[in-house]
Order: sequence, then structure tokens, then C-alpha cells
Amino acid sequence: MSAVTSRTRSGRTPAGPGAVRPRRSVALVSGVAALALVAAVLAATWVGAVPLPPGGVVATLLDRALAPLGVDVPGGLEGTQAAVLLQLRLPRVVLAVLVGAALAIAGAGYQGVFRNPLADPYLLGAAAGAGLGATLTIAYSPVQSLGPVGIVPLAAFAGALFGVGCALALGTVAGGSHSPTLLLAGIAVAAFLSAAQTLVQQQNTDDLREIYGWMIGQLGSSSWSDVALVLPYLGVSCAVLLCCGRALDVLSVGDDEASSLGVHPGRLRLLVILAASLATASAVAVSGLIGFVGLVVPHIVRRLAGGSYTRVLPLSLLVGGAFLVLADLIARVLLAPAELPIGVVTAFVGAPFFAALLWAGARRR
Repeated sequence: MSAVTSRTRSGRTPAGPGAVRPRRSVALVSGVAALALVAAVLAATWVGAVPLPPGGVVATLLDRALAPLGVDVPGGLEGTQAAVLLQLRLPRVVLAVLVGAALAIAGAGYQGVFRNPLADPYLLGAAAGAGLGATLTIAYSPVQSLGPVGIVPLAAFAGALFGVGCALALGTVAGGSHSPTLLLAGIAVAAFLSAAQTLVQQQNTDDLREIYGWMIGQLGSSSWSDVALVLPYLGVSCAVLLCCGRALDVLSVGDDEASSLGVHPGRLRLLVILAASLATASAVAVSGLIGFVGLVVPHIVRRLAGGSYTRVLPLSLLVGGAFLVLADLIARVLLAPAELPIGVVTAFVGAPFFAALLWAGARRR
């Protein structure tokens, strides 16, 4: 009898390996993750080239939040300090939370669909497509913005969706929604789009610095218009992924067992891939290519809260947001007044983590 359908005498379904966690410990992990996110956000708003008083920052944020209720909170920032907080630092921190959460939950979704712990949000050509879209725009576009929104984020967003769409189309033609077929299709599409991007770069060497700066990830030019651009797409995609948590748990035991329990594996894979790809495209559009977030964060969450996707997905949102806010804070202060690309910071953390995963996997053989 299947491990999913077998039951104990008490009528309870036994959990899979690594999925058993006392309810109290899961609640504790959730609380710690939420506190870590709040602490990271506050630290990132206080620290910078212009230090801001913590009390003034908190008072200003509370005053803005309670203003619709007619509550006036004294002790807030004024003048230049208020402008730095509200127009420069806060949109950057909010965007870092959104991008980190999106990449983390997308990575968890990809790992659940492909049943591969090394899957990441850029698996199906989203990164290559976004890079090609941004490169073409930087090199050839006669305009830099459409209203308040820069044209590079829009082109990167369209390119990421184009790359994933090509991978899905090729995978469907080649063999359907099976994981190995989609993986190979993603590799083929990413290689082709990366080659096209390299060709454009070689023909436009004057723009290499700007293209390279975008490709290694950056949040330095963040604004509220960027937040408004990606928030609707991130909201929809994250909501869909959160609703798929229980179905991904069922899928993890195999396609046949999932089908017998009423889950359609092909439809579930397509839904999760589309939602995760939309989240990835939205994040890449405003931040550039920030690696390893979608790989590292889901593994950290599994170590703390178990392997059930009903817990991994929502906790990845919190931990991913906190992780990228802290990475951005390090990027801002490590070489101050210069600024380190945030992709470099995440790579310094993610590359050793990736190596540790490979080493741990080799030891289990």
C-alpha cells in the first residue's frame, strides 16, 4: 500500500521523510522568520550613507501608516532625512523584500515540480530571456522610459516570459509535461538566447558596462514605480503557488499515486511552472539577475520546518525577503561609499552552499 494512503490505527496519515515537525516548532520557526524580516527591514532603513535615527524612522513609518485613521505620531523625521527614507531607502527595501520573496517561492515551486533540490527560478530560460530583452533595449532603444516606468524592466519582463514560453512550447512538442523533457528544453532555449545576447553585446561594446551592471543584479535605482510595476504580478503568482502547496506534497510521492488521489500531475506542473515563471520574470525585470536566492532559501526552510510544501512555500516568502534585504544591506555598506552589486553578495553565499549540497549528496551515495 502507498505511504500516502496507508494509515495508522488512529486514522492519521503518516508523514513523509523530513516532513514531521511538531506544530509548536513550526509556529516558532514562522515567528522567528517574521521577526527576522522585520528586523532586516528596520536595519536596512536605518543604515546607509546617511544614517537615520531608529526612533525617528519608526515614528515616521507609524505616522504614515496611521495617517488614514487620523492618528498623528510625533517624533518623525523631517526635511532631508524624511526624503531619504521615503523616496530613496524605503522603496529599495520594499523592492528587496518583494524580489527576495518572489525568487525564493519560485525556487521552492520549481524544486517541488521537478523533484530536484538543485532546481532554481532560472531553470527554464527566464534569466536568458530577460538578459536578451534588457540587452536589446539598452543597445538599441531610442527611449529610456514609458512614463514613470523604465523601458529596461519592461523589456526584461517580456524577455523572461518569452524564454519560459519557448521552453514550455519546445518541451510540449518534444514530449509533454514530463520533468526531464522540460529541463532539456529549458537548457536548449537558455543556450540559444544567451548566444543571441552575446552577439548583441559584441556589436555594441559601448553599452557593455550598463549591460553588465544589470546582469549581476542591482537595486540602487529602485523607486515606487518599480514596486507598483511588479506588485500585481507577484501577488497573483505567489497566491497561486501558496494554493498549490498540498498538491505538491501529493505529487512528491509520484505521478501514479498523485493521480489516484485526484491530482492531475501534468496540469499541476504547468500551473506551478507558469506561476513561478511569472514571479521570476517580475523579479528579474526590476532587479536584474540575482542568483542563488531561489536555491538557498528553500533548503534553509526545509532544514528548519520540514519538507511539506504547505510550510516551505509560505516560509520561503518570509525568509527570502529577509535574506535579500540583508544581502542588499551588505552590498551598500561593505565598500561604502561605493556599492557592491547585490548579485555578488548572494553568489558569495550561494556558491559555497551549492558546493555543500553536492558534497552532502555525494556522501549519501
